Amino acid sequence: MKSKYDLLVVGGGPGGALAARTAAEKGLSTCLLEKRPAIGVPVRCAEGIGKEALVEYVKPNPSYISAEINRAELVAPDGTSLILESRVVGSKVGYVLDRKIFDRCLVAQAADAGADVMVKTRAVAPLITDGVVNGAILEQQGKNTPVTADVVIAADGVESKFARWCGIDTTVPVREAMTCAQYLMTGLDIEEHTTVFYLGNEIAPNGYLWVFPKGGRTANVGIGISGKNSRAGHRAKDYLDRFVHTRFPEGKIIEQIVGGVPVCKPLPCTAADGLLIAGDAARVVDPLTGGGIYNAMYTGKLAAETAVNAISRGNVSKDALGNYDTMWRTSSFGKSLYRNWQIKEYFITLSDMKLNALVQSATTLDLENFSTLNIIKELMKRNPGLIPELAMLKLGLG
Repeated sequence: MKSKYDLLVVGGGPGGALAARTAAEKGLSTCLLEKRPAIGVPVRCAEGIGKEALVEYVKPNPSYISAEINRAELVAPDGTSLILESRVVGSKVGYVLDRKIFDRCLVAQAADAGADVMVKTRAVAPLITDGVVNGAILEQQGKNTPVTADVVIAADGVESKFARWCGIDTTVPVREAMTCAQYLMTGLDIEEHTTVFYLGNEIAPNGYLWVFPKGGRTANVGIGISGKNSRAGHRAKDYLDRFVHTRFPEGKIIEQIVGGVPVCKPLPCTAADGLLIAGDAARVVDPLTGGGIYNAMYTGKLAAETAVNAISRGNVSKDALGNYDTMWRTSSFGKSLYRNWQIKEYFITLSDMKLNALVQSATTLDLENFSTLNIIKELMKRNPGLIPELAMLKLGLG
């Protein structure tokens, strides 16, 4: 580890890995930090990603693809099932990954591009001079070492401690913090190529429960519920245990994880003097689906490209780095985040009766062009009562 780098990346997940790889490929001296002793563990993710989303950044490799998905099923509170076949969703369905291998592959690519990688190394405080972030104090094996950098990218996940230490308010409202629990289970009677989502206020209040196949009779079985609903006997794990007991009584739990997902609006600003914020730390998880792998890679790569340009010009002020914030917000990616947040805010108000009616109306859904927006349009056609409520959201559905 050197004492000075062009770019310091805090966090070894997909966002940090793409940032480090991109910067190193562009010729920046780059250091990637991961606080844990191993990349990719513990897994804190359902591990799903669309095919198109994955190939935008990496070539799919069988080593980290646990299952290929060709259809999705949505189950209403009353058990009504909406199945989206591959002919409808096409490449928008995708893969269930093995994040332990996937994340290591991404970080290995960053290392191969020339980035230094430091595991079991924490950024415990930012270095700030005259209000400009210019590095971090790194803790490794009980020793603190200051390391300077022209730009720091905070990609340290939902906790986002580094950005907070830099003076950025990264607070997630309790009602928009999804508390999650997930089991890796085996011995399950499931469709090997179908992801299943269960809706309902009794099964997953203000959230949903998922079953993501991982090959054979193995799957990630997990749940996310609003933090405001979490209390004794009604925590995410409680709901998950009840579901597993009923649906998979013979299944065996071989791994358990818990965590949180921000399903709020993104941070008001993701750039500061000498600092860029990417991935979950920037709150760019899809508020409707909770998906964040692609979002992290998208913002991580864009943040690195912005840093490269700013450093080459010798100006790493907020004004110079702010182009990153503007670019992702005004892109189709950024616009979809805000739209999906609006849709999420509406759907969490629906009773089980309305959820049942919506799914029942869509059981014959047949779209030429699959997208969240097109599904909402189709639901509005079939449920005219939705139009006044959704129109108020100004979703651009016309």
